[in-house]
Amino acid sequence: MSSTATPQREVFATRGAFIFAAIGSAVGLGNIWRFPYVTYDNGGGAFIIPYLVALLTAGIPLLFFDYAMGHRSRGSAPLAFRMATKVAEPIGWFQTGVAFVIGIYYAAIIGWAGCYMFFSLNKAWGDDATGFFTGTFLHAADPGVSFEFVPGILIPVILVWIVTLGILLLGVQNGIARFSKIFIPLLVILFLALVIRALFLPGAAEGLNALFTPDFAALADPAVWIAAYGQIFFSLSIAFGIMITYASYLKRKTNLTGSGLVVAFSNSAFEILAGIGVFAALGFMASTQGAEVSDVADSGIGLAFMAFPTLISEMPGGGLFGFAFFACLVFAGLTSLISIVQVPIQALREKFSLGNKSSILIVGGVMALISILLMPTVTGLYVLDTIDAWANNLGIVGAAVVGLIVVGWFARKLPVLRNHLNAISSFKVGWFWMIILGGVTTLVLAYMLIHQIILYATEGYEEYPANVTGIFGWGMIGLLIVASIVLSLIKWPKKTLEDADAAIADSVAEKELKGEH
Repeated sequence: MSSTATPQREVFATRGAFIFAAIGSAVGLGNIWRFPYVTYDNGGGAFIIPYLVALLTAGIPLLFFDYAMGHRSRGSAPLAFRMATKVAEPIGWFQTGVAFVIGIYYAAIIGWAGCYMFFSLNKAWGDDATGFFTGTFLHAADPGVSFEFVPGILIPVILVWIVTLGILLLGVQNGIARFSKIFIPLLVILFLALVIRALFLPGAAEGLNALFTPDFAALADPAVWIAAYGQIFFSLSIAFGIMITYASYLKRKTNLTGSGLVVAFSNSAFEILAGIGVFAALGFMASTQGAEVSDVADSGIGLAFMAFPTLISEMPGGGLFGFAFFACLVFAGLTSLISIVQVPIQALREKFSLGNKSSILIVGGVMALISILLMPTVTGLYVLDTIDAWANNLGIVGAAVVGLIVVGWFARKLPVLRNHLNAISSFKVGWFWMIILGGVTTLVLAYMLIHQIILYATEGYEEYPANVTGIFGWGMIGLLIVASIVLSLIKWPKKTLEDADAAIADSVAEKELKGEH
């Protein structure tokens, strides 16, 4: 074996370490602030039916696809796609680029949550949680582009990046895995305590009734099914390089499908737990205000930083409840951010033969610098919201659709990936997996993508001015496409390709195909 500058590949020491890290990536902010409202808004209890269908026909099949791609090639997203077929490499770089831009704004939200942990203790927002968040805290100006800094946000964002890069510098096993093994159980315990507290609040039953009372008529609406696929898709960390990268750190004989089922169902269980806690709390809030649950229900940033502070002000022991709630957001956010940032670090490490620490400092440093320059500004909220909408609804979905079409339809690699999964896994996949992945999943996601492109092109987004959506929406997607093509034209180090070829040749499935079993 030649001793070139290519860094030694890190691995997860155990399958359990990988599962904790993968759950840590999947369980993020969207589980806590997106799933409850999406369920409520799309048929309540009846939404569980399309949600489970989407989990079984898109979430888990795509998770297996990502695992097989990363584990078979032992490579980052660009390398994994290249080893499937050369023309697919730009898809891997595009996924890497999506992770890059998501990491830039994700750090800001964690910084906000960190501030609100302490704001909760003395209810710093007073009687106007919405005005405090947008005005006093963010100093949000009218939607536009401005680089006027907000010092109160700048320092927390810097701290988030210091913690994230510090954990990554410790390595895959000592950093990512150890952090996840500590903070995921802590997150679950803390969130369980929150849910139990919320269930004993007056009005909690009304909130749960609003969430779980089924509206079966909603199942006739295609938009409800699209919402279910969207929720599964965004909450499992699939199709933007994370699970490909994490699977590449697994030892050669690892139960991939069994691990995938544990991760997928753990993620869904946490989402349902979050729904119970959030709507029990919203039921209390509605009863206190003499309003309907529908009047106080919200999602995303509005739920976390406007509705919940109002709730904290009204409930007994609200300060401690608020501290715990925002601590949950910080823990869930950090475990996800670590996995997001690792995607471009590993991709550029392999492409340019960078050392482990130098790749973290260069790539992570650039991400941190952009994040620090862009997010803690008076227009940071609108920039964040726009990047989030385009990165998720067009970037991730587009990468998944094109990836499935190129790798599945044109390169016809689904049988190869199926064999790789089956050779080392307890839960076997067959023709059904390939048909679902190449057919149902691809078509549903293609419909979602086309629908969203038409919507943004014709109606814009949130009445934001064209320069905001043009630069941080369409411009960002265009830049990622160009960067993906340019990076694909750069030659890979010979040793990197040799290692990937050796990994594929060494896989159990490939040996069996060659009669070496």
